[in-house]
Amino acid sequence: MTDCLFCKMVAGEIQPDVVYEDSEVLAFRDVNPQAPTHVLVIPKAHISTTNDLDADNAHIVGKLYLAAKQVAMDAGIAEPGYRMVMNCNPGAGQSVYHIHLHVLGGRPMTWPPG
Repeated sequence: MTDCLFCKMVAGEIQPDVVYEDSEVLAFRDVNPQAPTHVLVIPKAHISTTNDLDADNAHIVGKLYLAAKQVAMDAGIAEPGYRMVMNCNPGAGQSVYHIHLHVLGGRPMTWPPG
């Protein structure tokens, strides 16, 4: 998608602070962090919301979680604990319409979240 912020990052038009990358996934630091470690993990293929997942692309969600695990290990937050969040649509707080997994850690997390 030509107007998608995250697609522009995948295409190299915008340079995020990358912490992990493979052939299907890109992970980078959030520009508005909500925790000491706040990384967004995205598929390189554009999928607008989790409602747009289907049998052909659902495998990518597992790849996002495996990348998030690696990000947490690299950041030193895997053992103390971290949170992963994926929002869907405005009522849940999704602001960029390209699915993304938030990886948050480095501070205690409370429950319930916001």
